[in-house]
Amino acid sequence: MKAGGSGVIELRRRIAASPETVFSYFVDAERYRLWQGVDAELDPRPGGLFRVTTTGHSRHVARGSYIEVDPPKRLVFTWGWEPVPGLLHEQHELQPGASTVEVTLVADGDGTVLVLRHAGLPTDPSCRFHNFGWETTLGRLVVVAEGGDPGPYPFANL
Repeated sequence: MKAGGSGVIELRRRIAASPETVFSYFVDAERYRLWQGVDAELDPRPGGLFRVTTTGHSRHVARGSYIEVDPPKRLVFTWGWEPVPGLLHEQHELQPGASTVEVTLVADGDGTVLVLRHAGLPTDPSCRFHNFGWETTLGRLVVVAEGGDPGPYPFANL
């Protein structure tokens, strides 16, 4: 992880599901909510917008726009957080559109290798915050894409 506006997180996961299945969990709002967030509005096309509420009190809302949508191989979108008046938190250093997330899916036998790269994180605390969030939610994605139940969303009551 690097910071100072050039902070980058890169995570890899092997998922026992096809790239088509894994991709669907990034572009279908109902499936997206199973692994990340309590509400999701997605328009997965270049220039389309997304808005994801990540806590039950509607205080933490991720927002961005899709740059590249290439099913089932690649998805690139901007990422940031809607400001919450009076709340000082690492995520709110990152305004909507301030960073970029690239998701690459590669077929691997009967499964998929997912590589998620989140770039443009401004500080070390922001890198740590987003790394924790992606680690947690990608773990849930692996479970749900493989047909399991990831349990309740861990950040729903924050």
